[in-house]
Amino acid sequence: MTTTQPTPPARLPRQHPPAPARDPHTDAGPDGSRSDTPPWLIVATREIVVRATNRAFIISTLLTIVLIAGFGAFSLWQSSRTTTHTVAVTAPEGERLVSDAAATARQSDDTVAIEAQTVAGEPAARALVESGDAAAWLHAGDDGWTLTSADEVPLSLRTAVESAVRSAALETNAASAGTSVEALERGTTVTVARFDGEAIDDGFVQVATVAFALLFLMAAMMFGQQIAASVVEEKQSRLVEIIATAIPLRHLLAGKVGGNSVIALGQVVLFAAVGLVAVSFSEWSTLLPALSTAVVWFVLYFIVGFFALACLFAVGGALASRMEDLQSTTAPMTTALMLVYFASFGLSGTAAVIASYVPIASVVSMPARILAGETAWWEPIVSLGIMAGFAAVTVVIGEKIYRRSLLQTRGRLSWREAYATPE
Repeated sequence: MTTTQPTPPARLPRQHPPAPARDPHTDAGPDGSRSDTPPWLIVATREIVVRATNRAFIISTLLTIVLIAGFGAFSLWQSSRTTTHTVAVTAPEGERLVSDAAATARQSDDTVAIEAQTVAGEPAARALVESGDAAAWLHAGDDGWTLTSADEVPLSLRTAVESAVRSAALETNAASAGTSVEALERGTTVTVARFDGEAIDDGFVQVATVAFALLFLMAAMMFGQQIAASVVEEKQSRLVEIIATAIPLRHLLAGKVGGNSVIALGQVVLFAAVGLVAVSFSEWSTLLPALSTAVVWFVLYFIVGFFALACLFAVGGALASRMEDLQSTTAPMTTALMLVYFASFGLSGTAAVIASYVPIASVVSMPARILAGETAWWEPIVSLGIMAGFAAVTVVIGEKIYRRSLLQTRGRLSWREAYATPE
């Protein structure tokens, strides 16, 4: 006889009471308790972690650092490389002039060497130059000396030979006139100076200005578009409606803007530091103190300017209803950034002074003027104050438009429609 054991009843899962909801406007639970961490800080931390661990971000940052470091390495190699110019001569006097030119070249640039090679006559000199074994042929002409080459005479060679020929001619003429070369040259020296005591090359200022503009454009476009895309992605997936029940929307905006601003600032500071190290190995190393001051001001302007632009890009994402709308809703910021970039090397004189007080444009224009030594001590302070005022107004208005448009699902909104939408 078989006995059947009764089957024990299945154990039901333990039921947990639902988590108490929090007030999105106070971040407090039903019992009145508060979270120790502000919601905006949680959002900002998440943004920083997500961006900093993104593979594309890491790779692009490393590639940019390699490019900047490569510039420094190339400058170091270029500055240590000696260029030798061979000059064909057919007479002892020409050989003496080339020797004097070599001494002159060494005084101005120790990477330039000039040497003479004596040949029998014009055919031999021509053959030597055309074969590339000599840069030019120095020979006496009807009135002075002639430097003949197959192509363009290198500027360093031409300058050194001209100086040597001039000095030799002055010695001969001074002896004929019964005087000295010093007496003939008295009062002919021109000293270049500036009221501020600085000596900044215009070409260096132009290069640095373009570098400032490129750094600002890259950071603002990359991180701004990321913010806008993140906002519209959360809106399109309806995730933002869940987030809005947990934290205030202004905290969500502050976290996104703050987190991306920290990452953007860190990247710019890193690039600027690597750039300063690269400049220290270039021919512009003597200008490093002035450039460092301009870079510090650029970072200060970048902090304020990017914060305002990041807020506007977030608004652009809130106005869109899908990814395809971003090109239209972020067009004002993109246009402004492109204008700033092109104005960085297209403005001069009064126009550049005015641009250094115009918000966003001053991020590039004022540091460039500081580097050029064209500003009084108070000008950067006033300009930065104007920028801060602009950023404050932008954040206040942008936060209002952001809150009014983020939860709207009736398609793409214009800036005016979003501002007029009741909360």
